[in-house]
Amino acid sequence: MAVGKGTSNMVNLLLIGVIVLSLFGSNVKGLGVNWGTKSTHKLPPDMVVQMLQDNEIKKVKLFDVDKTVLNALADTDIEVMVGIKNVELESMTNKTNAVDWVYNNVVSYVDKKVKITSIAVGNEPFLKEYEGRFINSTRPALERIQKALNDAKVGDKIKATVPFNGDIFMSPPWKPLPSAGILRPEVEDEVEEIADFLAKNNASFIVNIHPFLSLAVGDGGFPMEYAFFNGDISIQDGDIEYTNFFDAKYDTCVSALKKIGHENMTIVVGEIGWPTDGSKWANNSLASKFYDDFLPRISAKKGTPLHPDNIEVYLFELLDEDARSTLHGDFERHWGIFNYAGQPKFKNATFVGAKDVKYQSKKWCILKDDASYDKLKLTQNTLYACESADCSAFAEGGSCSGLDDAGKLSYALNAFFQVANQSDDSCDFGGLATQVDKDPSTDLCKFNIQIKPYDPSESSWTSWFSSSHITNAPSFALLVLVFLAMGSLILV
Repeated sequence: MAVGKGTSNMVNLLLIGVIVLSLFGSNVKGLGVNWGTKSTHKLPPDMVVQMLQDNEIKKVKLFDVDKTVLNALADTDIEVMVGIKNVELESMTNKTNAVDWVYNNVVSYVDKKVKITSIAVGNEPFLKEYEGRFINSTRPALERIQKALNDAKVGDKIKATVPFNGDIFMSPPWKPLPSAGILRPEVEDEVEEIADFLAKNNASFIVNIHPFLSLAVGDGGFPMEYAFFNGDISIQDGDIEYTNFFDAKYDTCVSALKKIGHENMTIVVGEIGWPTDGSKWANNSLASKFYDDFLPRISAKKGTPLHPDNIEVYLFELLDEDARSTLHGDFERHWGIFNYAGQPKFKNATFVGAKDVKYQSKKWCILKDDASYDKLKLTQNTLYACESADCSAFAEGGSCSGLDDAGKLSYALNAFFQVANQSDDSCDFGGLATQVDKDPSTDLCKFNIQIKPYDPSESSWTSWFSSSHITNAPSFALLVLVFLAMGSLILV
């Protein structure tokens, strides 16, 4: 994997900062960000909104309804896409439920001057791995929500739509070219009916495109440069030469919609980005390279060969989320343009981070130098701590993957300690741990200090962590039970 070092790294980081500033500062039409909130310690929503305004980000896409987030967006002129969770789709097929949802989560906030422009009905509900679970409820829910919006006299300005994963369309094996794009056969009928409904209501078709995922899943079998925009690898499709994954994927969608009679439908990119940790393919250097390539295209309103005009895009995502499910990979917690505390990952003084962030005390929890332990005990305690805190940086190629077993336990102990709001009992682990005031971070691996929780009602971690759960290393059998129980809680 070719990764720039030294001076070239610094140049890349400076370039990305300049490009992003130029992009945000020029009010580029169509730029938005996804704002996820799966974090153990959330930044105050009004602080995040100020950060959006400071960077002149004009659109946000939410995955659910968070009252504090929506209230913070009032009177800001930021366009908002509100999300309905997949698990809520079946309920939304009921007329009464849809009407109540629209009144409580849309109309009431429009009255508060929240600029809601669209409703995301589900999130990638036809994803292959869902095995058709949501296929029968998505379209009825979409129709019910739009009808409720219309009846509430806001349907002319607020449109319901469905954010799809890029796996709903494909090129057939016998002609793997964008011009041959078709809908995936097992969802073709439903997607066509949804597209018909969206066209009838003048709503956009939303699709998520992730070059990173193709690279990560391919793990060396996918040509890395094709994930970027360098032009070193190309695919010839008639008179068109495709030199990158994004153009080819977007145009495959254009072709698939054209085949069902919707060649003029507006296609919005609901998610696109590059994570910075949790995988050998996820780091600041490659993320900088991706944004360095991609953002100037958006700034220049350069589309694709089959859609050469401006494309509306929502970057994925605004902030890292340390409680996001890692079902698809540890990198899922590191998609943010900004880190967990709202600070820029790409070092440039003009890229505006969150202001007046309140951190917990400057102290860390690590393994005692003279602690008596064996490898099994190290492993058990590390797994236990990581089940409740974020250790995704341990993934192969991650920023902390190079630590030895003792170092990984120290990292895990500190992550656990920070999530527990630095309670004394959370830094014990049967006498193995100790608190220090000297930063134990290494050149590559950052031992974070967590921010203070903005809402005391969300600090229920403290009472749990201060209990007898953490005073002794659990048995392996208990670990398994904890893994099963906790895993079911954090999945989206």
